Amino acid sequence: MSTTTELTDLERRVRGRLAERHPGEECGDLRTLPGGHSGLTYSITAGPVSYVVKAVPPGRRAVGRNDVLRQARVLRTLAASPVPVPEVIAVDEDEPAWFAMEFVDGEAVEPVLDEHRLDPGLCRRRMLALAGVLRDLHGTTRTETVEPLDPAGELERWSRTMRAVPPGLRPGGEDVLAALAAHIPDGIPPTLTHGDFRLGNVLCQGERPAAVVDWEIWGYGDPRIDLGWFLLFTDHHDFPRLGRAVPGLPTEEELLTAYLDGQPEPPALDWFRALARTKMAAIMGHNLRRHREGRHHDPDQERLPPTIAAMIRTARDILARRS
Repeated sequence: MSTTTELTDLERRVRGRLAERHPGEECGDLRTLPGGHSGLTYSITAGPVSYVVKAVPPGRRAVGRNDVLRQARVLRTLAASPVPVPEVIAVDEDEPAWFAMEFVDGEAVEPVLDEHRLDPGLCRRRMLALAGVLRDLHGTTRTETVEPLDPAGELERWSRTMRAVPPGLRPGGEDVLAALAAHIPDGIPPTLTHGDFRLGNVLCQGERPAAVVDWEIWGYGDPRIDLGWFLLFTDHHDFPRLGRAVPGLPTEEELLTAYLDGQPEPPALDWFRALARTKMAAIMGHNLRRHREGRHHDPDQERLPPTIAAMIRTARDILARRS
C-alpha cells in the first residue's frame, strides 16, 4: 500500500473521530509538522479547534520510539497531575495506530543551544519554573507495571550506545565508562521519568511552562537520571562551538535548589551529572557517525567533535573530584 493511500486512510479515521467531537463542523487536512524523532506528527483542525496527531509510520511496528500508544498512556496518566501536558482526545489502536491531542500554543526554546531572541531574564524564569515541574513529575504516582531502570541499567544502555561510536569520535570514552562502572550508586525509589527533560521539550507561554512534550522515552526509574540531564543545560561552555551565552541563566546549584524546594539533596548526584554528559557524548557521537557514514547527511554534525570531547572530559573530571 502506498504512503499516499496510508495517509488517506489515516486522514479518514482521524476526521471520523473528530467529527464525533465536533458534529457539523468542517475538519481540515492532515498537515505534517516538522521536527520530532519518532512516529509521524501532523496538525489538523476541526472547526476553530486545532489538534496534533501522532501516528505509527506506514509499515512500521508500534515499538520503541514509534509506540505512540505508549505516549498517549503517559499523557493520560499525567492529565490529573500538576504536570502540564496536552489533553489526549482520541486514541485508535487499529494499525497504523494513532492518537490525537490538543494543540498547545507556545515556544519550545533551549536557551543555550537554539537560535532565539528571548530576553535572558525570561529564559531564567522559565528554567526555574520548570524545576518545579520536574519535582511534580517525580512525585507522580506509578500506574503501570513496568520494570524500573536503575543506575546500572541506565549505564549499560548508554555504554552500548557509546561503544557503537568509533573510538576516534569519542576520545576518552572508555575511561569515563570505566569510572562510572566503578562507582555505580545504589538506587532510590523509582518515579515517573521523562527521559529528555529540558526547556527545549516544553511549550512555554510567557514564563509559564504550558505543556511538557516529547514523551517518546518516558519510563519509571531513578529520578536522578532526569535531574542530572536537566542540570546539564545551564551553561553554554558545556557545548563548545554549539552553545550560546545567555546572561543570568540559573547555575546548576540554583536550579537544583529550585528543584529540591527545601528537601535534602539526593545522594550521589555527581555520578548522574557525569552520566548525563556521557549520554550527550554518546548521542552526538552516534549522530556524527551516521553523517560520516552517509546514512544521514548533515554537514552541521561536523560541529560536534569539540562538544563530544568536552562532555567526556568534564564527566571524567566530575567523577575524579568525587572518587
